[in-house]
Amino acid sequence: MNRYLPRGFVSGCICLLALTTLAADPRPRQPNADRAFGYLQDVCKIGPRYSGSPGMDAQQQLIARHFAKFPCKLSYQTFDHPHPLSGVPVRMNNIIISWQPEATERVLLACHYDTRPLPDMDPNPAQARQGRFLGANDGASGVALFMELAHHLAELKPRYGVDFVLFDGEELIYGNRGEFFAGSIHFATEYKLHPPAHRYLACVLVDMIGDRNLAIYQERNSLKLAPKLVESVWAAAARAGVKEFIPKPRHEVRDDHLPLNEIAAIPAIDLIDFDYPHWHTSKDVPAQCSGASLAKVGSVLLEWLSTLPELPLR
Repeated sequence: MNRYLPRGFVSGCICLLALTTLAADPRPRQPNADRAFGYLQDVCKIGPRYSGSPGMDAQQQLIARHFAKFPCKLSYQTFDHPHPLSGVPVRMNNIIISWQPEATERVLLACHYDTRPLPDMDPNPAQARQGRFLGANDGASGVALFMELAHHLAELKPRYGVDFVLFDGEELIYGNRGEFFAGSIHFATEYKLHPPAHRYLACVLVDMIGDRNLAIYQERNSLKLAPKLVESVWAAAARAGVKEFIPKPRHEVRDDHLPLNEIAAIPAIDLIDFDYPHWHTSKDVPAQCSGASLAKVGSVLLEWLSTLPELPLR
């Protein structure tokens, strides 16, 4: 069971010129690719991190220690969900990290931070049945990205308040047994039934964004549910010069953005590289990921946050 976590003249002229140039440059600082990849490695060193496991408990502690270094508020949304095999309640925790928590109009950046219990799509049947799933891209990439973005959010000061939400229970699935999106369903339901003092105007979900060969197409459900939000993010990618954001539709993916749209009525889109060849296999390891890919997605999100249009967008 998871534990509850707390919570000279020439040189002077040169320096003045540098400061003036920095102050005049409205572009956000760029993410550090090496540091981001280091965070991904740190998460994966824990091992498997499926809901209710010791690895998940250790990951929660790692996340809490990291964000305690920054001027943000970390809180937990705790709930129980039945284990798909035994029916025994599994204690789960969505993690919410709030920047400018006093703002009543907010945007969400979301990911899931649990891993699948087994690499059940592995071509090796033995691995599929009892192998070790690290989830470097499918799970750790979003966490690593948010850990890196923490170095930039305090000075960004976007138009709206920003929350990171890390969903638990996205895929506590064994074969065909279990329910997807436990964390995002709980989050969306609580938001609908017990409205908070703040309002979420938009959400950008990231999933599998660490692939070495990054290619993020426009996901079809996102285009259907929040097309203007998709347009705003791809416009930010164009301004940031990130060519890996391809302005064409490709996959239709069921992911954590659907409960946010359908239950909570929060416009939400999914940034996902669904062409990752090691999805749900034992080869989803850090060697298949890239800090450069994390930094590119981070630069798009920082550009988007720094130039937010009037929201909400659908």
